[in-house]
Amino acid sequence: MSKRYKKHSIEDRIKYIKMLEAGYSIDYICNLFGFDHHLLSILWIKYQEDGLAGLIKKRLIRADGAYRGKVVRDIEENCLPLFEAAVKYDVSCAALKRWRQIVRKNGYAALYEEKRRGRPPKDMGRPKKKKPEEMTELERLRYENERLRAENALLKKVKALVEEREARLREIGRKPSKD
Repeated sequence: MSKRYKKHSIEDRIKYIKMLEAGYSIDYICNLFGFDHHLLSILWIKYQEDGLAGLIKKRLIRADGAYRGKVVRDIEENCLPLFEAAVKYDVSCAALKRWRQIVRKNGYAALYEEKRRGRPPKDMGRPKKKKPEEMTELERLRYENERLRAENALLKKVKALVEEREARLREIGRKPSKD
């Protein structure tokens, strides 16, 4: 069964913080509303540091390999819990887990490799045709050679189709047309 993720509005976040201030435990609140305790720990720390402004969602950052490496090294060398590192570097716990997993599996160099997700860029596909005046002599000759090969292949197919048609007509006793 897959885990369903809930988006927490600012009102929900304030409600969780008010419950913490009222004396409820983090585990109780998380079990009551059905989410991970790391999120509430992060919200609590941000609330203590920045007040209500700490509860507002921030834009996602685009971390490069050097930044990722620095964060993972800090986590590994200082035995930082993920939620504390998430607060310190303002990165999600999921991203930190993924970066740490990449480092453990493939080393720090793998963090520098940018693997794009989603649809490939538009420039993939057949290259654009050059105009004859833009081509070099060799490119022009190769293009003409390719065109002539395609023309020959087409003529061979047409000839084979005509011969096949004439053979069928001979079988049934009709004369082939002169066209």
